[in-house]
Amino acid sequence: MEEKTSQMFEIKENCLVIRLPEELDHHATQNIRRTADIYLCDNRVQQIVFDFAKTRFMDSSGIGLLMGRNEKISYLGGRTIVTNVCPRILRILRFAGLDQELCMLNCEEEQTE
Repeated sequence: MEEKTSQMFEIKENCLVIRLPEELDHHATQNIRRTADIYLCDNRVQQIVFDFAKTRFMDSSGIGLLMGRNEKISYLGGRTIVTNVCPRILRILRFAGLDQELCMLNCEEEQTE
């Protein structure tokens, strides 16, 4: 079941918080991209926070979503933060080189024994 848009997006001062769904695939990213871009037109937004707390799957369209919004907010002088990333998604972000482009907070490292 899709999460309601109003529950996914929140403006806190100058920050747009996006609570991502469990599956970040092509279908989900279309709606998120469209709504995020509307919020980015508001001059108050200086940061985007992508909260991955619920996300367990992400494909290449999720990478494109992050890269595109990061490019837009950077152009406006802002920054992109990703938080609460599970080890599986963290590997994908690192493989794509996004760990060098985005601010990473509260990301779970893989346990190696």
